[in-house]
Amino acid sequence: MNPPDIPTIQPKVVEADGVKIFYREAGPADGPVLLLLHGYPTSSHMFRQLIPRLASSFRLIAPDLPGFGFTEVPADRKYHYSFNDLAVTIDAFVQRLNLTRYALYVFDYGAPTGFRLAVAHPDRVSAIISQNGNAYVDGLGDAWDPIKKYWKDPTPANREALREFVGFEGTKFQYLHGVADPLVVQPESYWLDTALLQRPGNVEIQLDLFLDYAGNVELYPTFQEYFRKYQPPLLAVWGKNDPFFIPAGAEAYRRDIPSAKVVFYNTGHFALETHVEEISDQIRSFLSGLLEAGKF
Repeated sequence: MNPPDIPTIQPKVVEADGVKIFYREAGPADGPVLLLLHGYPTSSHMFRQLIPRLASSFRLIAPDLPGFGFTEVPADRKYHYSFNDLAVTIDAFVQRLNLTRYALYVFDYGAPTGFRLAVAHPDRVSAIISQNGNAYVDGLGDAWDPIKKYWKDPTPANREALREFVGFEGTKFQYLHGVADPLVVQPESYWLDTALLQRPGNVEIQLDLFLDYAGNVELYPTFQEYFRKYQPPLLAVWGKNDPFFIPAGAEAYRRDIPSAKVVFYNTGHFALETHVEEISDQIRSFLSGLLEAGKF
């Protein structure tokens, strides 16, 4: 018997915006593109199980954001770590790969990054898949309270209080909280994230981004206006036990995009770690339907 045709994920590096962007790619070069944007505290590694399940039909591209994963920012680049700048870099990456039309998969930090791209280039975005990727104040859970305190009063003491979030226990918590069986979550995921977050100087970068996230909340009305005006096809697949981005954030999409489909899973922040089969089935059905309708 011939072995199954399992798509291979190719690790690649390309320079864009003066940054050496590491990314993972799989699928046919001429296939419809799904751009996968990770969030905190991980990297494109979070898509390692999803990509092979979709790559027979779609071209999947998953970059590591600056400050995360294996993307390298040269010291002489003097990079400013803000969400506006992350979006500028990913926009340059998209242009470097000549991606003129793509669906967006956004998670956590990937949401404000990807939504900035959508607002700037609405003609490029064919659809949105939001997996615990928030765009509404409704979706901010109580776990944000220490970070909100830092936004309101950015003192050294309030900054220091957030340092534990960037450590091993804080990262492990994000993977395991709300998960019915913690053994389902592969431990190398949170160990790898911790190792990469703890690189020299990177903790300070993460604390800077915690503070800058307040600017994303200020942009929520802009993102919502984009949803109302352009009505992008949207699928929300959501770990309902996420303490950071709660279910109300998923439901809120229907206010602006009445046709949005919202599906909840009994898991936490990293829904792909526990429900990759179910989520990949939802995405395949969603995108295949758009293909058949000539919208993707």
